[in-house]
Amino acid sequence: MTALMIQGTGSNVGKSLLVAGLCRALVRRGLSVAPFKPQNMSNNAAVTADGGEIGRAQALQALAAGLVPAVDMNPVLLKPEGETGAQVIVQGHRHATLRASEYAALKPSLMPRVLESFERLAVRHDLVIVEGAGSPAEVNLRAGDIANMGFARAARVPVVLVGDIDRGGVIAQLVGTQAVLDPLDAAMVRGFIINKFRGDPRLFDDGYALIASRTGWRGFGVLPYFPDAFRLPGEDAQDLHRARTGAVPQAQARVLRIVCLALPRIANFDDFDPLAAEPGVELIMLRLGLPIPGDAALVILPGSKGTRSDLAALRAQGWDIDLHAHVRRGGAVLGLCGGYQMLGQFIRDPEGLEGVPGEIEGLGLLDIETEMRPQKRLGLVQAVHEASGEAFAGYEIHMGESNGPSRSRPFARTGGYAEGAVSPSGRVMGSYLHGLFNANGFRAAFLRALGGQASGLSYASSLEDTLDALAAHMEAHLDISAMLALATA
Repeated sequence: MTALMIQGTGSNVGKSLLVAGLCRALVRRGLSVAPFKPQNMSNNAAVTADGGEIGRAQALQALAAGLVPAVDMNPVLLKPEGETGAQVIVQGHRHATLRASEYAALKPSLMPRVLESFERLAVRHDLVIVEGAGSPAEVNLRAGDIANMGFARAARVPVVLVGDIDRGGVIAQLVGTQAVLDPLDAAMVRGFIINKFRGDPRLFDDGYALIASRTGWRGFGVLPYFPDAFRLPGEDAQDLHRARTGAVPQAQARVLRIVCLALPRIANFDDFDPLAAEPGVELIMLRLGLPIPGDAALVILPGSKGTRSDLAALRAQGWDIDLHAHVRRGGAVLGLCGGYQMLGQFIRDPEGLEGVPGEIEGLGLLDIETEMRPQKRLGLVQAVHEASGEAFAGYEIHMGESNGPSRSRPFARTGGYAEGAVSPSGRVMGSYLHGLFNANGFRAAFLRALGGQASGLSYASSLEDTLDALAAHMEAHLDISAMLALATA
């Protein structure tokens, strides 16, 4: 079985990006490569062609590998729904909503399903690149582990450990990780990478040698910071505010300001990456505590993994008052998925699927009511935007059904059926469809309707170009051949 596992000294050290870059680099060498993450925790999910859901990072890694995303690439996905619990997705489908202690008891029983998915990928591809979760140094979580060393030992996969020098203390990150690991776990680590270096890498020669000397691990290189990382979809909440606006052409008269409310349980925020990539668009991921800017052309209410609690948080910020004022001034509002539900009259959750059973009054900007239901709607969708006639591909991933008079004015049509809702003025719009802004024609028409200018950007091409640049960046600074030899040894 040919595989290599990338683990990190902590969360957000760059594991997901490194796996994507390795997949693209090795595909460019002529290999068939598949990404795999045994357990992921993220509210940014992708719908797969085989009818399930996986973490967004694994969907990006599949793109890097030239593959269609599949549930086996991320057999266990945890989607936090509160401070202590999460929805547990197993091989693409909802298993249960569990508290942390309940999941800890369940976790060991999931290892056979994890290994089953891994083995299916391994027999179909030359190489599987595995991504760990968090850090193996969290040894208090080692019992029953399926995400890091528990998986590495069960599947006999060698590990390369990544340290993030940008956050400081990288020597302690790597040496300290070895110090706390069980000796049999530490023996699985065959080398290390220094990630996100800024400046002259030769200045770290002594530190690099010290890590190798103290750990006995070989170094596979020092990888400079990749400045175009922001162009690729983010997965962690820490990625929320990294979006940057494109350079505005000098001939362009004005910038179109779009504000997305960064709600506490925001989900699928990569929906808006294509907007951030547009020249002439300023996308603001508005943090809690800040007012909605009065000059915004569009305010977006994004998806949420806790719709009622996020609506309560929105009101606590006074954003409900700002939204109504924005609409009175002639501004546009778009709600997607949970954000769509918030725009209605009521959200009812009689079974307590998102917490304590009950209901909450909505913002009243659309004449719909929503009832949460346990059956999750998952699927890839082909749609046509009602206002512009532009086609786009998207996906649904939600619980709940919304109905009411505003549904007579659909946002889009899917297979001839009405989808979403629009207010009589046309300025308040709601839809359950994610991924719609990836479509270049639809995005251009939508921006023109807001008073913006179409740029001709091909978002899919920009992703491919960035993945190629990432692969070239890694080839230039890391010993990928040695890592490949380690995987095939």
